Amino acid sequence: MNYNFSDKIAGMKPSAIREIFKSLADPSIISFAAGNPSPLSFPTEAIEKIAGEILAEQAVAALQYSVTEGYGPLREDVKARLRDKFGIDAAGDETIITAGGQQGIELACKVLCNEGDAVICEEPTFIGALNAFRSNGAKPIGVPLRDSGIDPEALDRALREHPEAKMIYLIPTFHNPAGITSTLENRKAVLKVARAHGVPIFEDNPYGELRFSGEDVDTIKKLDGDEGGVIYCSTFSKILSAGMRVGYVTAPAPIISKMVIAKQVEDVHTNIFFQILCHRFIDEYDLDAHIAGIRKLYRDKCGLMLRSLEENLAPDVPFTRPDGGLFIWCTLPDRFDGAEFVRDALKRGVAVVPGATFCCDEGAKSNSFRLNYSTPSDEDIVKGVKILGELTREK
Repeated sequence: MNYNFSDKIAGMKPSAIREIFKSLADPSIISFAAGNPSPLSFPTEAIEKIAGEILAEQAVAALQYSVTEGYGPLREDVKARLRDKFGIDAAGDETIITAGGQQGIELACKVLCNEGDAVICEEPTFIGALNAFRSNGAKPIGVPLRDSGIDPEALDRALREHPEAKMIYLIPTFHNPAGITSTLENRKAVLKVARAHGVPIFEDNPYGELRFSGEDVDTIKKLDGDEGGVIYCSTFSKILSAGMRVGYVTAPAPIISKMVIAKQVEDVHTNIFFQILCHRFIDEYDLDAHIAGIRKLYRDKCGLMLRSLEENLAPDVPFTRPDGGLFIWCTLPDRFDGAEFVRDALKRGVAVVPGATFCCDEGAKSNSFRLNYSTPSDEDIVKGVKILGELTREK
């Protein structure tokens, strides 16, 4: 039988990262391709204890249908943490609990964008966001990402050239894939441009609690105050468990009300058992102390990978030096073909993600590649980077 797929899905390709995962069944492959938190970061003993308590004390609530907006006590936890840790407390905002940050991105696109509308993105940007936009019929439009953040002048030009743009998607803190953090001055400039064009910013901040060096930078959401121009999204995936799929969006009430309707259609509500578990962890344990342990873990792993890159990569292969998050971005000189380099690395037992994966234009080429340091063992970091270094010195 022949199947006629929808226009939204027919042309879409599988995530390159997910496809790379399929090759990792071979235990001899060293993977720098994941975006996963370290298994060492999971508070397994606490989760086991809380799970038993939930089933003993709140079984009906945890196993029954619940409200789409999310478990009330967890929503209050999120609001309090955003206020106390990030200075986010805008009048007129509401919060919805989502199935990870990924659903937050998808819901925002669904409620703001019509078929053919544009979403302005940093170039490169998160592949999960790109696929969310494409699957909803929106066009990702790339604007160059600099060391200080997205180029404000280029952003202004893109918005003038694309009046159909309905959202600006940014990852200003510990960017995925680039690993950079935009400066305060850049954030203020970008916010000014967005306000001038009347286009909301979607601030994706899944890694914001994972700073292990440097000073915190105000979120764009905080800088926006009560203006209502920023949708803020984050998740518990990187600080508790990625598999729980618990994230959240805080935004002006009219946007959240539409997200609630869209989410009712998608999945009714986020897994209520894990919502309760997140709340009880926050209520009964020291979340800040737990996060401090993750920061130390990643500081050590990132430092090891950076030292290994310094010692092994050819001198003309630059790489970013993140102050937090999960990723390092390497860029090969013109003598290399980026896609060929990634294939050669996999043949030698090291998996990295090709830079083209993160381009808004699906046909674009890139000589960059992304490395992850949170998942591999220290031994694999040293061994894998040495192999990559050998490849960079062969041409």
